[in-house]
Amino acid sequence: MDYTLIQYNVNAWEGRAYKYGMDNLRSMGYPVDGLKFDPELVIRGLIMDKEKGNLVKADRFGYVKRAMHGTRMVSNRTISEIYGRELVDLRNENRWEFLNTLFSVSEAVMYMQMVDRLDEGAIPPQLGPLDYNSLYKVVAKALFRAHVEGRLKAEIVNEPERFVEPDAELPLTLLDQREAGKKLLLITNSDYQYTSKMMQYAYNQFLPNNMDWRDLFDMVIVSARKPEFFQMSHPLYEIVTKDGLMRPCFKANPGGLYCGGSAQMVEQALGVHGDETLYVGDHIYTDVSQSKVHLRWRTALICSELEKEVNALAYGKDHRAKLIELMNQKEVVGDVFNQLRLALQRRNSGREAQTNAATTMDTDELADSMQNLLVLMTRIDQKIAPMLEADGEYFNKRWGYLSRAGLWDKSHLMRQIEKYADIYTSRVSNFLRFTPFMYFRSQAQSLAHDCHSNWFDMSTASFPRSEPVTH
Repeated sequence: MDYTLIQYNVNAWEGRAYKYGMDNLRSMGYPVDGLKFDPELVIRGLIMDKEKGNLVKADRFGYVKRAMHGTRMVSNRTISEIYGRELVDLRNENRWEFLNTLFSVSEAVMYMQMVDRLDEGAIPPQLGPLDYNSLYKVVAKALFRAHVEGRLKAEIVNEPERFVEPDAELPLTLLDQREAGKKLLLITNSDYQYTSKMMQYAYNQFLPNNMDWRDLFDMVIVSARKPEFFQMSHPLYEIVTKDGLMRPCFKANPGGLYCGGSAQMVEQALGVHGDETLYVGDHIYTDVSQSKVHLRWRTALICSELEKEVNALAYGKDHRAKLIELMNQKEVVGDVFNQLRLALQRRNSGREAQTNAATTMDTDELADSMQNLLVLMTRIDQKIAPMLEADGEYFNKRWGYLSRAGLWDKSHLMRQIEKYADIYTSRVSNFLRFTPFMYFRSQAQSLAHDCHSNWFDMSTASFPRSEPVTH
């Protein structure tokens, strides 16, 4: 439901979560005075290195491309020294914490700011010996208390207009699906009271003919305890009154309102199985990966930041074009340099160079040309370096684009999305642009050896020597 069927103002929600979490840290004796919530400090898809007190951005293979220690960005040389011989491995949960939902923003901001305080020696010694890993546990506990104490959600329920960004098209999207014969199911970890009040605010005002949000769904399950909901069975309770009074039951039925249970109960009740179900959520692990791995449900990931990313990519198009032009220039110059280098190498063993021009040059001329090319490449590098650093700054000045790591590669977040989500989009209401009968097909995926037929001879499976091989 959260960040899927209901869109929140991230700064408002996470700002208040941060405030309550910091209050808890203060009550525990930690120095938090003077710290403020900075939503630009982190983005979704980053990874906390709890062993070193760092926040890193990795590419799809796990190589660290950008890093921050505390609230200070780390140089490329330092990144190479720290992470040059290791990859980010999310299976090592004791070390790595993946920020795969917007609910992670407040936690990451709190942790990185407290890393600064730990490095400064500002944390009182009576709180015990702390390393970066144990500090993370303290921060996570303080924020968890902020959520379970109920003050945060009570504030949101009482003033939903401060936190919710209404989407008039979202209820109509679900209505189209329901009227087309689709069975709609709401599964949320939130409790019944919160779910009911927030859905009333976000949906009822936009539904026609005095419909209630409950009329859209064939079944509603609250306090679902995802991801365990997809893996095992918990006791099932039916909610029988508007006040949330529950009674035990052993079987779910269409039209019911329940607490707990399991995904298997849902399949049995609605008569569906496996890939007949499309599960839509915003959390890569709790929602998307677990429903796919354990149940083989189809999956859709909601990533609201995509709208900002698309705009940033469009705005930065000219910058990226100039950067690519410089990279291409460097590649051309580098290729000529390498040809001369090879010519010199072969000359030492009495063999001809690859090109006639290099063969006819004397040794001194080769050396002088190579030196001039090195100077030229250095000048090009001096132009490229700041442009690479600035690439993606229209999305986030520290971390660049959400979906990219470096100029050419995908981010680790994007790799996770491609691995677990059959489809992804910025909001559920985007489906309103299509009919409820639409079948979405994946785009053709390019590979490094994909070639144009005019220069790759399929009959002989050989590359003409006059053309470059894709690399």
